Amino acid sequence: MFSFFKKKKIVAHIKLNGVIGNAGKFKQGIDFSGQEEIIKKAFSLKKAIAIAITINSPGGSPVQSHLIYKFIRAQAKKNKKKVIVFAEDVAASGGYLIACAGDEIYANSSSIIGSIGVIYSSFGFTELIKKIGVERRVHTAGKNKSTLDPFLDEKTEDIERLKTIQLDLHKDFIKVVEESRSSKLNKSEIELFSGEFWSGNKAKELGLVDGIGNANEVLKEKFGEDVVIKKFEKSKGWLSKKLSSSSNQIDQLANILEERSIWQRYGF
Repeated sequence: MFSFFKKKKIVAHIKLNGVIGNAGKFKQGIDFSGQEEIIKKAFSLKKAIAIAITINSPGGSPVQSHLIYKFIRAQAKKNKKKVIVFAEDVAASGGYLIACAGDEIYANSSSIIGSIGVIYSSFGFTELIKKIGVERRVHTAGKNKSTLDPFLDEKTEDIERLKTIQLDLHKDFIKVVEESRSSKLNKSEIELFSGEFWSGNKAKELGLVDGIGNANEVLKEKFGEDVVIKKFEKSKGWLSKKLSSSSNQIDQLANILEERSIWQRYGF
């Protein structure tokens, strides 16, 4: 009986869900510090023949995306484990960057995949404050400290400076995708790095993912019907639960709106 269980193949499974970065009042997004231990534990499971990662994220912080991506690849190399990534509703922007840590990527036919670009969004309130008689007073040490202040008129040099930074970040993103997907990418039909996003089916045609399917069915096809999928999930701490339950309705609404604004870029 014991030998029967020993022969079963084991796959460690990590799930990453949410906006990437410290989103919301209680910082419940996906970030490196919050996921580091879970990722380490999954990769340290010696009997695991592969690591499965399910991701459902519209993106967020470029830095946190890169940190998680690089850590997964480092752990895969150190522990000599194959990484298989599964996209759920969305693996876009930073979510897709993390997905590129997979040796193989799978998606649902209706998943949203891609958005390989960089975005900055804000508002301009200059006309509003004039109408209500508010005077904006800003005093800085350093002429560029008030760059892109929403209560001041935009300056051409500020926009150019922002564009330069965005182009640098975009190059880093493209490099990750090209190195990860290599010859699998199909660049002949569509510009892949324009920030556009596609369905899972189209993403497969473009080489952004390897196949269509969910974690359970693909892992069973690869490793057999009796494969054991061991889940590694970040537990919600007592303090975080307490704070979340005691927050007032305005705080909760602000948190929801902050995350919702990112998800809604992709129709969710």
